[in-house]
Amino acid sequence: QVQPVESGGGLVQAGGSLRLSCVASTSTFSSNAMGWYRQAPGKQRELVAQISSAGITNYADSVQGRFTISRDNAKKTVYLQMNSLRPEDTAGYYCRILPLGLWGEGTLVTVST
Repeated sequence: QVQPVESGGGLVQAGGSLRLSCVASTSTFSSNAMGWYRQAPGKQRELVAQISSAGITNYADSVQGRFTISRDNAKKTVYLQMNSLRPEDTAGYYCRILPLGLWGEGTLVTVST
């Protein structure tokens, strides 16, 4: 199985933006659904956004209208554009091939007030 590699996290002020990237180097990338998850300290990991092989997207209510998931099959990469960030978005962000692919090591997003 392929372990995705996430990048793009960092420290940002509330209201700011970040774009996360996740590379999953598998020959079947274009036919896989992909998901972005996050886990805040002391909380369970939750699904934030997902995108099907056909480009159909779904979002958690907490990020709807602020986050956008997209994919570039030629680069085997899925992105998470995060706008209007809030302190409660602070978490480790992880991606995986859906439904039960390996987890990457994640990338940390910290949103300051």
